[in-house]
This record gives sequence, structure tokens and C-alpha cells, in this order.
Amino acid sequence: MILSRRDLGKLAFAKLIDSKFHGVMIGSQSYSFRDRPLDDCIAAFKDIGIGYCELSADHVNPKDTAEAKRVRQKFDDAGIVLYAFAYNIREDWPDAQIETGFQMAQAMRLEKMTCTTRVSMAPRIYPFAEKYKIVVGMHNHDSTKENEFATPESFAKAMEGRSKWIKINLDIGHFTAANFDPVAFIEEHHADIITLHIKDRKRDHGPNMPFGQGDTNIKGVLQLLKEKRYPIPAMIEYEYGKPGMDSVVEVRKSFEYMKQALA
Repeated sequence: MILSRRDLGKLAFAKLIDSKFHGVMIGSQSYSFRDRPLDDCIAAFKDIGIGYCELSADHVNPKDTAEAKRVRQKFDDAGIVLYAFAYNIREDWPDAQIETGFQMAQAMRLEKMTCTTRVSMAPRIYPFAEKYKIVVGMHNHDSTKENEFATPESFAKAMEGRSKWIKINLDIGHFTAANFDPVAFIEEHHADIITLHIKDRKRDHGPNMPFGQGDTNIKGVLQLLKEKRYPIPAMIEYEYGKPGMDSVVEVRKSFEYMKQALA
């Protein structure tokens, strides 16, 4: 991510949290801390030492651009790089509701969004991405049904003729659960990937697991980022939790696993 002089000037007053290891940016989706409000989420980032955030729309009022500006300031003050805004878009939404996400991202001075949606929505999303000059990374799951983002072909279909503003937010856990190889895909398509979601899942649509206990080649992905110097942040997305588990404890475990995998 390239920060403007204005952003660098504002961040200069806060000590940036350094969570880049061997050249690899390790961050987290704020959804990992969906069990707590935004201020406590930011506190968790600081406590663990995570310096990059992909902000879930669940942590901010999606219709309040004034709040969006305040949210950005909170991250700046905490020394956390706000990297992207995750705004999921439904097929039955009117254009105005789609555009709201871009207005929020613009208010937070962001150049990237991630989005869970359907492949057929790419033509509707593209004009807003072009208007606001915000790149949108499409997020995959493991369902290989028609119109779902899951296969390499689904990403290619969405980007066809739109690759300047429509890109990829690759969830390596879901990709593995759909029986694809994230390492090979990243190596081939790294130029079109704006963020990675890091989670561990079993193949054949298996469950989410603690890092190192599933079939996802997390270490291989991180080593590829390290070796090739791809400027793609690796965002922890904590999803294997059960009631009573502490998200801060579990995300910290995931963070430590990733640092060790890069050693």
C-alpha cells in the first residue's frame, strides 16, 4: 500500500505498529474480533501487535461518512494501517446501496475494498469502482455452484474486461476447502490479488481449524510472499472459534504461527 504524504504526516504523530516480517505484511480482518466493538477491536490489534487492518463493515455504520472519517482517525492514532474496507454486496441491492460502500471507503481515504458477492454483480460494481478509483477484491468461498466465487474461472469471469478495478481477495482456507492450490494460484495471479485471507481449513469442504491443523498450506503461501516479495498483505481471519473462546487469544496464536512459518 502506498501512503500519501498527507497520510504519512498524520501517522508520523503515532508510532506505527510494525507487523511486517521478512518483508511480509501480516494483518487481520477486523471480523476476527466480531465479538467486540470497534474500540476494543483496535485495542486487540495493539495488544497483539498487528499493524495492518482490513476493516469489516460490521465495525462501522455503513451509512455515516462522518463516522467513517472518525474511524480512520482512530486507526491512525493507534498506529495501525487501515488497508482496505470489506463491504459485502447483495444481488437485490439498489445502486445507491452499492455506492454507499464506495463513499465510506473514500471517506476513510482508502484505495481498496474487498467484497463478498456473486460473479454476476461484477458489471454493476465496476462503474462505481471506476468512478471512485477504488480497486475491489472479490472474496471467494468454497461453494463451486454457478455464480459463486470459488474457482479460478470465477475470478477470471468477473475480471474479464474489468481487470483495472476488479481484482481478487483470495481466501486461502476456502480455496483449499474447494480443493484448489493457493500457492500455485498466487504465483500465477499475484498481480491481481490485493489481499489474502489466512485461515486453515480441511479439503473437500471441510471445517475451519486452528492454524497448522488443517490442510491449507499457510507456510507455503507465506514463504512464497517472502521469496517473491509480493506486496500482498496476509490478513488473519479467525473463524474456527466456538462459544467461550477468546478471539484475542486465538488470533495471537495464529499471528505467532505465521511469524514462525516465515522464519
